[in-house]
Amino acid sequence: MKRKVLEKKLRYAGCYLKREGSSHSLWINPKTGIIEAIPRHLAIKKPLARKILKSLNAD
Repeated sequence: MKRKVLEKKLRYAGCYLKREGSSHSLWINPKTGIIEAIPRHLAIKKPLARKILKSLNAD
């Protein structure tokens, strides 16, 4: 999955970017308070993308 597509799905679910790191970006779901690290690659493998979406309640 492309990183931009994953970020778009997260934004649609109400999540937002908390901060940028050197190799990961931290996204937070304000409803649950859960923070998830997203690698800064152009493409993210589907199992990891599904895990991130499920963890942030954005699936």
